[in-house]
Amino acid sequence: MLENIRLSFQGIWSHKMRSFLTMLGIIIGIASIISIVSTIKGTNEEIKNNLIGSGNNTLSVMIYNQGYAYTIDSWQGPPDGFQEVSDETCEKIRALDSVENVTRYNERQYSESIYYKGEALQSVSVRSIDMNYFDTVGYMIRTGRNFIESDYKNFRKVLIMDRTAADNVFGNDDPIGKTIEINKAPFTVIGVAEQSRKFTPNINSIEDYYTYANDDAVGYLFMPKASWPIVYRYDEPENVIVKAVSVDDMEDAGKDTEDILNATVASTQTDFKYKADDVLQRAQKLQDMSAATNNQLIWIASISLLVGGIGVMNIMLVSVTERTNEIGLKKAIGARKGSILGQFLTEAAVLTSIGGIIGVASGIGMAQVINKISGVAVSIDVVASVIAVVFSMLIGLIFGLLPSVKAANLDPIEALRRE
Repeated sequence: MLENIRLSFQGIWSHKMRSFLTMLGIIIGIASIISIVSTIKGTNEEIKNNLIGSGNNTLSVMIYNQGYAYTIDSWQGPPDGFQEVSDETCEKIRALDSVENVTRYNERQYSESIYYKGEALQSVSVRSIDMNYFDTVGYMIRTGRNFIESDYKNFRKVLIMDRTAADNVFGNDDPIGKTIEINKAPFTVIGVAEQSRKFTPNINSIEDYYTYANDDAVGYLFMPKASWPIVYRYDEPENVIVKAVSVDDMEDAGKDTEDILNATVASTQTDFKYKADDVLQRAQKLQDMSAATNNQLIWIASISLLVGGIGVMNIMLVSVTERTNEIGLKKAIGARKGSILGQFLTEAAVLTSIGGIIGVASGIGMAQVINKISGVAVSIDVVASVIAVVFSMLIGLIFGLLPSVKAANLDPIEALRRE
């Protein structure tokens, strides 16, 4: 085998230009496939990160009505049979193997009853939160202070703003100590919070904006859970946010949390139920849409491999014709069919393997160029690269089989006679 490989390299080096042109179809095909696969993998990872966030692993479990998230506001009250999420229910959720932490909250989106110095604030939403909220969602206090236990026990009218809300309402002014009215009740701002691992989706088009941006421009006002009845209803049902142990656990965490919460509902309104925001499913749908198009490109690129394989077969047939005397001489001194067959198959496999390696390197380079020019995310797949080289070797074995069999079946006497 080693001798056959040595002879193969010697033959390829003796006809450098011819060998390169023979490998060209393989190089182009493998390079195209590697660049496409790298783009698919990079796009899929970007989609997943854009929807899930970088290292956050959180998902909301909210009340849904006929497939849509149900919002409680001044126009529509809470559905029948839904209650506040109890401490006992939170402990059941936290005990799940897939869950690291859990928090609950009430919310008013774009409330019409929030004022600062007599001016209505249209770009903020209000949430009442428990002591676990910031740890679960990944917020840190940047200025001011966090809620403390006495804020909950004494029903203090205090607020923490997120960075977006602080910038929208106060601009460059310090919000600490300022008073915001919610339903005519004065609340004092005691802190500004910001996500410790803020993740910004990669927006490359208007479609990406509508897919990922969502509520990036909306700020939040947070108040202690105990203070919610001061300005809104005391018996409103709550939504839940769970933090999964890992991204892979998010689906199980969401489904199990759904089941626990729905078991607490005593409602005859079957259209209402708790449902997890299945970000993994959304990511999978977008990935499938992306892959469907790119898979077609892979099939088109594979045509180059077919053309390259035919080129290999053609050049190997020429090589057999050129080396007829050599084959006849080897047979005359005792070479068996198997050794002749192995020599030519090895030469074909080495030829296409070299083409495959060059193609992989070219494909990685093409992927990086695509990334620099168009900004499309790419991720090099090592497994795909190894498979590509092995596949190119198989092409050499398959398309080199006919010339190798022809060489092995040559009659030694006729071969020695041929000029």
